[in-house]
Amino acid sequence: MQRWAKTSAATQHFGILLFDGFSNHCLANTVEPLRAANTLSGRALYDWQFLTMSGRNAESSSGMQVAPHGRLAEVSGDMLAVMPSYGFQSYTGWQIQTALRAASARFKAMAGLDTGSWLLAEAGLLDGHQATIHWEELTGFEERFPEVSALRERFVIDGNRVTCSGAMAAFDLVLHMIGEDQGQALALEVSQLFMTRDSARSHAGGAGSASRVVNRALAVMQEHLEDPLPIVEIARRAGRTQKALEARMRADLGATPQQVYRRLRLNLARKLVVETDLTVAEIALRSGYETPAAMTRAFKAEFAVTPRDLRQNSL
Repeated sequence: MQRWAKTSAATQHFGILLFDGFSNHCLANTVEPLRAANTLSGRALYDWQFLTMSGRNAESSSGMQVAPHGRLAEVSGDMLAVMPSYGFQSYTGWQIQTALRAASARFKAMAGLDTGSWLLAEAGLLDGHQATIHWEELTGFEERFPEVSALRERFVIDGNRVTCSGAMAAFDLVLHMIGEDQGQALALEVSQLFMTRDSARSHAGGAGSASRVVNRALAVMQEHLEDPLPIVEIARRAGRTQKALEARMRADLGATPQQVYRRLRLNLARKLVVETDLTVAEIALRSGYETPAAMTRAFKAEFAVTPRDLRQNSL
């Protein structure tokens, strides 16, 4: 059966470099989508380590203490996310610049989140690159670093340099990376898990979010999981022909409407299996299947496990 997501097998390793004054919101919006992608896929697609310069705890702007997994100097990986947020001007000394330049040789990509872009630029790591920063700092950023092409975007990906403008933009950025790494379908599932409202948010460096037509079709599908509609009717309610909807959904999500609809129904079935005591027969009805056998076959084909085995393993 054709899958509707990429299957990049290797786990990607993130380092999250925290400084006192970091934003809880930015941290959560970076890590939680990665955690959700692991949960929804059933695989360790991503892992992450919290880091500090000294190895001591970092305290957020609201007083939350985070115990790091280690010191920056001891860790390498696929991406280092630099997260100072508030008080970033006090973290621009030569010691930190030297440490970030050394880290750029150990990490495949460097990311500046919120005001982290300033620290990367101060270390010379954004020279010749396009970048963004929290928009309150953008004018000063442009003046201080003329060798960086500053953009008023939510996030910017320029080669192995990644920057974003704030906490909400961090969620957009990570969702975009999940889509690029693992397919837009998984990114859609993560987005739905967090009840986000899709919008054509401005950014540079990759494909945009799903079109309005696709979002309308997805809304219709979500409203009719228990009583599935024919795809031609979904297309009609989205204001397109079935052929046009299929083309648009393939372009946005890399999957047909039939595949997307089936996955949404099976996601509901999986949630009910894990989180309720409903029988398989009841779950089949609630997810739009006429018989438990039909739902079980589709479930196993999609998730490589039967509903009963998944429930047993979740106990």
